[in-house]
Amino acid sequence: MEAPPGSGPSPGWTGKHAVELYVRTYTTMLQSSGDIKVESLVQAHLGMGSVLHPLAAQPQSDMGALLYAVRRLPAAIASCRRIIMGQSPQGFRAVLGAEILSWDAVKAPARRRRWYHDGKNTLAVLIASKSDIDDLVPTVVAFQIEWNKLHRALQEVGLSDEDARQAAGATPDDWRRLREAWGEDFDANLAAIKRDECRIVLRLIGGSHLGYARNASRWWMPVAAAMDDLGARDAPIYFVSSNAHSLVLGARDAPIYFVSSNAHSLVNVLTGVARRIENEIVDWIGRSDRDLDTERRKLEAGHSRASRQNWLYYGARQVFDASPDRDRLRKWRAELEAANGIRHIAAVGTGVDSAAQVFMLSKLDAAAIDPRVGAVDEKKLHASDACIVNVDYPLGEAAYHILRQVAEQAAWVAGVYVLGKAATLNADVGDVMIPNVVYNEHSGNTYWLDNCFTASDVQPNLVYGSALDNQRAVTVRGTFLQNRDYLDFYYQGRYTVVEMEAGPYLDACFEIGQPDRYPVNESVNMAQVNFDLGIVHYASDTPYTQARTLGARGLSYRGMDSTYASAIAVARRILQREEALLPASK
Repeated sequence: MEAPPGSGPSPGWTGKHAVELYVRTYTTMLQSSGDIKVESLVQAHLGMGSVLHPLAAQPQSDMGALLYAVRRLPAAIASCRRIIMGQSPQGFRAVLGAEILSWDAVKAPARRRRWYHDGKNTLAVLIASKSDIDDLVPTVVAFQIEWNKLHRALQEVGLSDEDARQAAGATPDDWRRLREAWGEDFDANLAAIKRDECRIVLRLIGGSHLGYARNASRWWMPVAAAMDDLGARDAPIYFVSSNAHSLVLGARDAPIYFVSSNAHSLVNVLTGVARRIENEIVDWIGRSDRDLDTERRKLEAGHSRASRQNWLYYGARQVFDASPDRDRLRKWRAELEAANGIRHIAAVGTGVDSAAQVFMLSKLDAAAIDPRVGAVDEKKLHASDACIVNVDYPLGEAAYHILRQVAEQAAWVAGVYVLGKAATLNADVGDVMIPNVVYNEHSGNTYWLDNCFTASDVQPNLVYGSALDNQRAVTVRGTFLQNRDYLDFYYQGRYTVVEMEAGPYLDACFEIGQPDRYPVNESVNMAQVNFDLGIVHYASDTPYTQARTLGARGLSYRGMDSTYASAIAVARRILQREEALLPASK
């Protein structure tokens, strides 16, 4: 991707160069064999002018950036001042003599990553690719900047709730969100902020390309075991980037559809679990969630355009999570899914924290498949030898390592489908974007593809949003690593979809069909690949969304509209390729 013509560098390239300077700064510093101080990265962070941290250089607290960082770091960060990143527990043992798996396993609310706390002041974290570094380092820097702003603001006031809020310059809503994020630790954290400045140090152990590939290999081992259990190990593979619930594996030597997505939509669409317990869902929601029950009544009265199927999928999650019968229902669900040829594979103790699912198409119940997929030919479905491997979407370049590992181990790859979240520069939250051009910042490649999906595949089941095909997407390094000039530059080039996985997947797709490793800084024609290829993004935010809300919202009932419209399109595509759909009635 070249800079637009002109007499000199455009503002967009100035903004992009500021991001690149920041990345080079922490990348080269982390090559040190010792600890580096986060304080030494602050100036580069400020100079970048991140859209997620607009007040970074101001004395005023940026509650949006603080909330974003708090949700992506474990609660133990409030008392820890050393973070060590590494690729494997073995690496920590070899370099530090530390058995991190014996430490306390901790989690961040809004980022899947394996963290371990030594019970004192050190956090260890397993990373799956360079993207984890690009995501984690700016988040830690932002956290320290905002902690220290609050430290200075609280010196002259007491710690009563209202006094502290006013001193921080936070709105009541922001203060409430911070209290919710910290929970019962809120008062203790506030006291710690007033007492001490935050001075975190970082260290990277390893960080090699081979180490990331080894992680992917370890991730693959239990998936391969599940495929062997289903007789599907030697099947050709359709790689789908979607969710962890929507794909199904077939018998040995069967084609395999690999989907990178989430862990709920495809399994719901293809198994009909929620529809089988409709009475239990309606009863529990009626007793526990007044708003959701009101929506059901609107649906039944014809006063809502939403899908009842989506309502059931959303309500089922609450039943399985919170109802008194949840243990019995979970056991029933596991038995039903096993009988339908589905295996769930939890993420193992590697840097790749992505669960997977394996489905056997021939064992699916045709009558239970979401009717929006279409009328299913039961005989052809049960005669299919195809399988699906569904991966809970990884972060950034981990996608490349996962797909490459799958492609190496599979007999052949028959298709790749990517279904994931993205930010949009021209659409609205809830819209679906289907690109035919993807620029990958990691490799510098621009991929031109013949996307197997079009707007007509998604729009019929999209109630609240619009489906936009023929879009251009850019795969960025990280959420913090963007500024306004940088985004304006891409928008001027008609790149309107901002996401993190499609580019690495396409780098791996290149290697599936070509004799060489993927190129760099080239324009690549992917229109004639020898496998089915589709990419669908649903808009979850805009890059200009204030960080206090970016990623902080769970999957809302209405937000399921675009997710399931996309998942249905993927499921329909797979069944069409298996000739397992009956002709649509006129």
